[in-house]
Amino acid sequence: MKNISFLLILITSVMSIKAQNTAGETEVFATTAQAVGNITFTDTGNLVYSHHPFFSPENRVMIMDAKTKESKPFPNKAWNTPRTTDDNYLSNVLGIRNDENGIVWMLDMAQRDNVTPKIVGWNTKTNQLERIYYLPKSSVPKHSQPNDMVVDTKNGYFIIADEGIGNGGDGTNAAFIIVDMKTGKTRRLLEGTRTTLPENTPTVINGKHLAVNGKDLLVGNDGITADANFDYIYYGPLNGTKIYRIKTLDLVNEDLTETELDGKIETYSEKPNNGGMSIDTAGNIYLTALETNSVAVVLAKDKSAKTMVKDSNMVWPDGVSYNHVDGYMYVSAAQVNRGAVFNDGKDVSTKPFYIFRFKPIVKGVSFR
Repeated sequence: MKNISFLLILITSVMSIKAQNTAGETEVFATTAQAVGNITFTDTGNLVYSHHPFFSPENRVMIMDAKTKESKPFPNKAWNTPRTTDDNYLSNVLGIRNDENGIVWMLDMAQRDNVTPKIVGWNTKTNQLERIYYLPKSSVPKHSQPNDMVVDTKNGYFIIADEGIGNGGDGTNAAFIIVDMKTGKTRRLLEGTRTTLPENTPTVINGKHLAVNGKDLLVGNDGITADANFDYIYYGPLNGTKIYRIKTLDLVNEDLTETELDGKIETYSEKPNNGGMSIDTAGNIYLTALETNSVAVVLAKDKSAKTMVKDSNMVWPDGVSYNHVDGYMYVSAAQVNRGAVFNDGKDVSTKPFYIFRFKPIVKGVSFR
């Protein structure tokens, strides 16, 4: 009887711990030795992920075998090795996306080396370079920080969210960058406007403000995704209370003035301070809630924001992406708030770094 009572207490304790850690069914898919930024997938479901650039990793992008959990540099070691002879290598990458053609697109902010920012496309079917799109200074000025993007193969554009915090920027230059897939032409839009600017909603984690030299870091246009048909772009500043949306064809329409463009933006829903953003086929939007170790979901049926999954080890959940092979949403825990820049020059992050996964409400949208 005593043993049975002890067993019941043990089971109850375990259930209590799980309840405290998770709001939904989530699991640790893998752990890594370095911080993971964003995640995408190959046709076969292997994970391609960026090492978060805040930690100055040796290898910028990695690929993990979904079965063995073994990782190696992606697309190879040479592309992760800086050199002076050319700039066909990855400097620092956060945003990373796949498309239906088997191409993984990597958004290189190029802030660690004196090279041109660019989008590098690697064809995972042929294992060779597909194309490089260079981003000129007119589209990526001094305080630019191109963070994440939508790869819109239907309309033929890369749509990039620029946080506006590069090289000491304070978010006031946050914007969109539009790249024409056919011509490579780039344009910078809606810089420092009402929906790309951060709000005065500082990031506070465990009572501590995310600050640099005692000043709250306020981050502009950040999370971005598109619906299943590329009809709408959903986005918002990291530090902000709203998700906005705009018709894709309006956003890329060169005939619209900035004022006309701003007038076509809708306020879609409330949100917490968030990083990455994804969507499912029913229009439910998943976003990483940085301050609460969780992934939130904005329900399409009523636009209410709920906690989807939560875990005590989900410290600074960053990218969230759907794997079309196994039907799971994947989310990284990058521990950015524990990096040296936010802790008086001392890196207080702890190994391991986690990659979680969970089942979305309905089937996710694969290629965004």
